[in-house]
Amino acid sequence: MMNRIRKGDHVVVTTGKNKGQRGDVLRVDGERVFVSNVNLIKRHTKPNPQANQAGGIVEREASIHISNVMLFNPATNKGERVGFKTLEDGRKVRVYASSGEVVDA
Repeated sequence: MMNRIRKGDHVVVTTGKNKGQRGDVLRVDGERVFVSNVNLIKRHTKPNPQANQAGGIVEREASIHISNVMLFNPATNKGERVGFKTLEDGRKVRVYASSGEVVDA
């Protein structure tokens, strides 16, 4: 199955406390996505000398449900819905629903 949102995509948050914020998808975990500098949380961590990790309060991204983000279209400067289309050569690509423009190069 092909996902509408992938790692590395530039997305905009559509709902919630982070509405309107934009960022790149760091990772997709099932139906949840991690977006850079969006939905930041503070985590109190213990030091781990084996992993060479210092302790303290660490700020990091928490996950957001995939339905709360939209792919950002730089041409229209908005978040847009994504559909799928099969090309003549048999490849399945993502397209913007409004314009039909291919997302993947």
